[in-house]
Amino acid sequence: MKKNLISVLILALLVVNLVLTGILTITILPQTKKSNELITAVCSAIKLELSEGDQQGVNSIPMSQIETYTVPDAMTINLKAEPGDGGTYFVKLSVSVSMDKKHDDYKEYGEEISTRESIIKDTINTVISQYTVTEFDADRQAVKDDILDELQRQFGSDFIIAVNFSEVTVMEQ
Repeated sequence: MKKNLISVLILALLVVNLVLTGILTITILPQTKKSNELITAVCSAIKLELSEGDQQGVNSIPMSQIETYTVPDAMTINLKAEPGDGGTYFVKLSVSVSMDKKHDDYKEYGEEISTRESIIKDTINTVISQYTVTEFDADRQAVKDDILDELQRQFGSDFIIAVNFSEVTVMEQ
């Protein structure tokens, strides 16, 4: 008799557990869906990507929307001294900046960017002169990114979307 009573008690507890699990699932699932919808709405409101997207804005802008300004003269910039090396290195390069023509600040800064050529040259000179010849040769994309970040900071806008090097020559004096 005791075995039957314990079996019935275990069966009753099992049924109660099953019912409570079902109720818990039914009540939590709609709230989870609502939370996901809220998170998606907030992310879209602040323009965050939920999936991996472009690292730079230049990849998402069509070529027809990009305007390029080439700094007229090639620049010669001294590089930072290499530790333990007595040589003096410098780099000679031509630089251009790519801008988004549809950006709000393009009309204010981009259309007359040639009047701000000295600011662009000074920024490029300042950033590149912080690199040694080894650092410059190892990761030119990092140099471009640093110049881009500094230009965007100075203009207070991200209408400049890329910095491009052409005719790069590294020389030792």
